[in-house]
Formats: sequence, structure tokens, C-alpha cells
Amino acid sequence: MSKRRLSKHQKGRIQSIQDQRRQRAIAKNAVTDNQLNDLAKLGPEVLGTVVTNFGAQVDIEAAESSIEGQIVRCHMRANLDNLVTGDKVVWRFAEPYGVVVARQPRSSELIRPDIYGKLRPVAANVDLIVIVFSPKPTAFSNLLDRYLIASEAQNIKPVLVLNKTDMLDDEGFDDIHQLISDYKFIGYDLLQVSAKTGQGLEALQHYLKDNTAIFVGQSGVGKSSLVNHLQPSAEMRVGSLSVGKEKGTHTTTTSKLFHLTGGGVLIDSPGIREFGLSHLTKSEIIESFIDFRPYLGHCKFRDCSHNKDVGCSLIKAVEDKKVLASRLHNYRQILLSLESERKIYP
Repeated sequence: MSKRRLSKHQKGRIQSIQDQRRQRAIAKNAVTDNQLNDLAKLGPEVLGTVVTNFGAQVDIEAAESSIEGQIVRCHMRANLDNLVTGDKVVWRFAEPYGVVVARQPRSSELIRPDIYGKLRPVAANVDLIVIVFSPKPTAFSNLLDRYLIASEAQNIKPVLVLNKTDMLDDEGFDDIHQLISDYKFIGYDLLQVSAKTGQGLEALQHYLKDNTAIFVGQSGVGKSSLVNHLQPSAEMRVGSLSVGKEKGTHTTTTSKLFHLTGGGVLIDSPGIREFGLSHLTKSEIIESFIDFRPYLGHCKFRDCSHNKDVGCSLIKAVEDKKVLASRLHNYRQILLSLESERKIYP
């Protein structure tokens, strides 16, 4: 029996009901000002970091010297801004749960639209986005470019990490070798590693040192396996590719923050097969193609669509092999997909 297709109105209504239920659950566990004043053995206001967000409650890592590193389950003060993994907060210790009373300003945040087009933060205070891909499940430049656009648009440095390089010993991965060549040509940092053999992991560890990074990428590319190598105590559950589809199975269900043994902080996020960009303008998207930037504003016509326009500087750059044809193709395809997304989610 085929699944019933839902209309835009029906999807919106379902999302509204789910949001209301989530907010009721959070409100039920939130602490009002009156309750806050009545809590016994309420500790002083101290700093901390959100390690994991469970919706109604959060795990906070204490930053004060006396209890530094201790993880405490906390309720949230009523009317507190939404929290995500990586948020810096002010909280107070209490039994059996602490209370988060304020959120500090974010230096950066990674956001993306959900399936209904509503913007939702994924992580906060991140300075490095690690885009993990692999030979299987199949890596596509269009998806990698979506991650790169999201990184560039939010001013968070990206690095590409090819996992499962041990598979490249087999034949049939010419497309992966081409991706490696292409993104190095553009100028992106690209590391080649293998969670299976350990190849390149030392270089990756060194790259992550002194950074707060988030791993993103399709399910099945081996993000959890890499986390387990970088921080063995994490003990992340590792999944396999689904039979016959070469797609990863979801093993991470909520973002979580880890301190790496070699230095640095890592946020592991649920696998994302698609990365919506419907919240970005056309100008923001094209500016996020770093290899396009030297040629923008030099077309013959100000309203150049960079498609078949006469005097287009980008088309000329492709002809001169200064810009990859695949990148211009991906840009056009992304714009077309966004037109469709915006018709659904105006």
C-alpha cells in the first residue's frame, strides 16, 4: 500500500501540533521565577556549556574551577531562549536537577531549515565545520557544495574529510578521485582518512586541535567511527550501509559535545542527507562559491543570470578553465531546487 501524500496545509498542521507538544513538554519541565526562588540548596550563578539538548532538559558541562568538567542535568528557566549543543550558559546547581537561567551571546551558529522550511539552529559557537564524505554511500558534488554554501554563508570555516580511503584501493572510484582533485583546485583544505586503518587520523587530530568543530555529512560516511577514534570514551554506536541501497542507517539521534584527547572540542550531529538552503538569498548563495568571487560584478549585464548570457564573466572563466564547469552546473541546479522549495515553503 503506497503512502498517502500530504498537502502543504496538512504538513504545516502536523508540524504545528508537534511544535505545540514539544513546547508543552519543555514548559512542563521549565522552572518559573517563583519556583527558582523556592528551590532548596540553589547554588550561585556559574558558567557552563550545553553538551546535549534533550528538548525538555539539557546536560551542562560546568566551567567553574571547583566543579570544572562535571556534567549536570538541568531544567531551563521559563521563557529562556532555545538552547543547542555548544551554547554557553549561566546556570545554578540544585538537587536533583540544576537550572539554566540565561544564555550567553553566540559567536556563531549553524542553522538549517527543517523539512517544513522553518529555520532551526543545529549547534552554537562553532568555528570549524568538518564535512565528511566517503566512496560509499556515493558522494555527490552537489551535496558537498550545499554544505560548503552553508559554511561560507555563516562564516564558519569548512574542511572536507574523505573517510574510508582504504576503499580507493579498489577500482571504480574515479569520481571520488575527481572530487579530490576538484576541491583541492578550488582551494579547500581536504584530508584523506580511514577510520578502519587509521590512515590520516593523526593529521585530522592535529587539524581539530584548539578548535570547536562539528561533523556533518550523510548517514553512513563514518562520522561516528571517526569520533570513536578521536575520543575512544565516546563509544558512539556505529551503523552499516543499508542493503542494496548504499545509504547509511542513522545511529546518531541528537547532537553531542566531546572533548578530544588530542585537544579541541567536537560536536557530533545526526546524519543529514539534504542540507536546505531556502533561507539564503540568491546573492548569498553565489557569494558562497569562493571560486566565483573574483568574477562577480564583471559581467556585461548587471542582471546576468550566469546561464547563457552574453558577456558572462563566469561562463568565460569556465571556458578559460579558471572555474570548474561542475561548480557552475551545481550553482544552477541549486537555484532551481530552491525555486521549488520556496514554492512549497514561501
